[in-house]
Amino acid sequence: MMGENDRVSEYDERPDADADGQVDPGPAGDPARHDGRGRGDTQPVRPVPASYLPPTEGTPGPAPDQQPWVYPPPYPYPPPQPAFVGTTTRIPGWTWPVITALALVVGLLGGVLGGVAVSSSLGFGPGVSPPPVSTDNGAASPLRADNGSIAAVAARLLPSTVQIQANGGAGGSAKGATGSGFVLDRQNHVITNNHVVEDATGRGELKVVDRNGTKRAATIVGRSPVYDIAVLQVTGRSGLRPAAIGSSSRLRVGDTVVAIGSPLGLSSTVTSGIVSATDRPVTTGGSEGSYIDALQTDAAINPGNSGGPLVNLRGQVVGVNSAIATTGGSVGESGNIGVGFAIPMEQVRITAGQILATGTARYPVIGASVSTGVSSSGARVSLVSPGSPAAAGGLRAGDVVVRVDGKPIADGISLIVAIRSHRPGETVAFVVRRRGTTRNVRVTLDSKVG
Repeated sequence: MMGENDRVSEYDERPDADADGQVDPGPAGDPARHDGRGRGDTQPVRPVPASYLPPTEGTPGPAPDQQPWVYPPPYPYPPPQPAFVGTTTRIPGWTWPVITALALVVGLLGGVLGGVAVSSSLGFGPGVSPPPVSTDNGAASPLRADNGSIAAVAARLLPSTVQIQANGGAGGSAKGATGSGFVLDRQNHVITNNHVVEDATGRGELKVVDRNGTKRAATIVGRSPVYDIAVLQVTGRSGLRPAAIGSSSRLRVGDTVVAIGSPLGLSSTVTSGIVSATDRPVTTGGSEGSYIDALQTDAAINPGNSGGPLVNLRGQVVGVNSAIATTGGSVGESGNIGVGFAIPMEQVRITAGQILATGTARYPVIGASVSTGVSSSGARVSLVSPGSPAAAGGLRAGDVVVRVDGKPIADGISLIVAIRSHRPGETVAFVVRRRGTTRNVRVTLDSKVG
């Protein structure tokens, strides 16, 4: 467990990168990292409880009793064999009081970016970020507000939900993987997770399969490892039907939601549940992790659901299914235990809009690093870069951020998630504690590609 003064460098956000940009191979004896997609193994994982950020070079690694956090993979082929499992730890009781052994599963190590980054160069200035994807996307009108039929939701969304086959999918090469996605608009753009397609960037390596089993070639328009979102372009005329776009901000805990996708390669699978929680800081992603303010649901989500839609009872997409929790064990032994996570649709619309406008996605940064020690009373700022937005706004090293735009901040993870839920160019209100007094600080967010 790292001390309170540990911090993460902002200048190289690759997993385990030190100040010189060299990748730390990890402590001696760690099993080699693998991508885990159909090769019978998975990456060992670094623990990521709700107050943990990755260590810099020279800081101690996880304690011997730490619990590994891993993330949901697209369904691999052949079926995965027992995987390497890292050391375990007891999750702090104040963080997850009812879950003793959570592990987010996506097949690849994520969540080691840490820190609040500083931008080096911008493709567009503050306030010039492309607009979010419109909800007027050519989809059919939503179902009635009083609809209570899951069958009606399934009938409306199944024609808009596709299976994603990367590198041949479930019957392809050793890197073959199968995930899910949904049709965004009449231009045949499809939304899925970045971790589903990040190993299929070559020509001819992606196929989209509709509910009738028809395969079509697809290419990657752009992708965001930070938000775990990718936008695909389906080649030629497809006849695919856009899905109606909804709002996650209108969801309440207890609302019914439906998950659609291809769990374990089983296409057009429909499961239902409720919204278990909102604004849940979690880490999702593939080779590069991401922190998101996720929707939590007990709808059954399994490997292969990644990238598929989470839908409300009006048949509107409110999130992108990305991660699940498991009681532990290998990826091959893991499965749904009623704790799944989805990227909110508001964030998906922003990221997809950036990708469609520029081919890349950007995320907000302030130019500061935060301490990574366990805390429940705020995020301590350990470094403010000269000339950064944080410096211009009056943020100082040693400040403890306790609120961002009125939202309580418990630790460094909460601060990162709160900042990344905004858009570059926005001005954000911070409440900080400084030498026993409370101060208000306003910071205009910079941006970085990722």
